[in-house]
Amino acid sequence: MFKIGLIVNPVAGIGGPAGLKGSDGENIYQKAKSLGFEAKAIQRAMIVVNFLEPFADSLAFITCSGSMGEDCLKHSTLNYTAVYAAEDESHTRAEDTRQAALSVMGAGVDLILFVGGDGTARDICSVVGTNQPVLGIPAGVKMHSGVFAVTPKAAGQLVADMIHGGLVSIAESEVRDIDEIAFREGVVKSRHYGEMLTPQEGRYLQHVKCGGKELEELVLDDIAAEITESMEDDTLYVMGSGGTVMHIKRSLCSDECSLLGVDLFLNHKLVAKDVNERQLHDWLSEYPGRLVITLIGGQGHLFGRGNQQLSPRNLRKIGLENISIVATKSKIKEMEGRPLVVDTGDDQLDKQLAGMRQIITGYDDRIVYPVAYLTE
Repeated sequence: MFKIGLIVNPVAGIGGPAGLKGSDGENIYQKAKSLGFEAKAIQRAMIVVNFLEPFADSLAFITCSGSMGEDCLKHSTLNYTAVYAAEDESHTRAEDTRQAALSVMGAGVDLILFVGGDGTARDICSVVGTNQPVLGIPAGVKMHSGVFAVTPKAAGQLVADMIHGGLVSIAESEVRDIDEIAFREGVVKSRHYGEMLTPQEGRYLQHVKCGGKELEELVLDDIAAEITESMEDDTLYVMGSGGTVMHIKRSLCSDECSLLGVDLFLNHKLVAKDVNERQLHDWLSEYPGRLVITLIGGQGHLFGRGNQQLSPRNLRKIGLENISIVATKSKIKEMEGRPLVVDTGDDQLDKQLAGMRQIITGYDDRIVYPVAYLTE
């Protein structure tokens, strides 16, 4: 199941049709209401909900009660759970958005969809940062930030692509907002508030030929640079098998590494070659570990095929949050949308490994792609 967090700012955009150049501030909301205007955020959210309803079997929503999300889902066939309730759902405030984001993120979602404008983006950015992929559904008066889809339908299409294993990159996008008081006086003061990770159209961002194919060697160089430049001292780097990881190994040392085995690196040096399961466990008992692994081309297996050294106890010792998956986009395209597979021999661990996972596909370039939990 692809887990989506849905947060709606139900008052977003109310100042637009009222000609108030924004919706921030208690007096703006009250003035717009007194003029007979209503916010359109829920209607904008419904466009995405209706778009995604055909994918109900693949989706689970984590949302907020009432107008902050539940009202958009309760008449649909989509599965949802509400994890936050605002004190006053008829007029939510910035603190409600922040608390909702914390609650939704804490539920372990793959993507947060939020409905609002730059002010909403600011509030979510303040608690989420770059820890969680997010996507904005435009519903505010002003949307200068780069975290929004161009339209609600475009947001729905991006989510659909992610569900079906499309090459949707994840990259940092800027969150900006303007000073509405100055704006109402004809002065534009835009300020940078941070970045958030957002899904973007699946396209090749670097090293592209006219034919649209990756230059494999250059992409592998980029992947190697991304891994090696982020390596931490006194941490054991467990390098799995396969050609993509082999390229990283060769960038670290001139010694002959093992193409089909698991090699260990400490402080950028090869310290053990082609280790077995027990040897790996002994090393992990001495040092904190990080794992770099790729998939078997065409099959899509991550664990359980030719790398049984990466046993359940070793994977747990490393920590699932310390696993980096690397692959070229060409290799991912060969999967034709089929999910990656894990077969560790531990049913509970396989469940924990399943879901939407980030894959490093270049230098500062990632996509999200599904890993399946397959029952017999």
